[in-house]
Amino acid sequence: MALTAIAAAFTAGTPATAHHSFAMFDQTKTVVLQGVVSKFEWTNPHAFVILELPVNGQKVAYTLECSSPALMRHAGWKFNTIKAGERVRVAMHPLKNGKPGGMLAKIKVPDGRLLAAW
Repeated sequence: MALTAIAAAFTAGTPATAHHSFAMFDQTKTVVLQGVVSKFEWTNPHAFVILELPVNGQKVAYTLECSSPALMRHAGWKFNTIKAGERVRVAMHPLKNGKPGGMLAKIKVPDGRLLAAW
């Protein structure tokens, strides 16, 4: 019985820890991109910005992960801070696997404000 309780205590936090891993992002690099918002998802546990930009003559969609809406509100965000079709400039930490996406660090929104995403 005691062994079961100890095992449960050690594994109880595993999903939460795994979920909050940032290992997929290369936080030693910051890339600045300018593009058009195709979608802004104000969802829990993390919001997302889908940004389209031209790469070699083709539109490429970058999926940029943000913090939670609750934390983003403290940084000045609202559910309608950005909308599809708006041009923005972002600083992000790219995915280590080279796919188009990353962890959004900062964004310059159309009204000129510079907002943190974490």
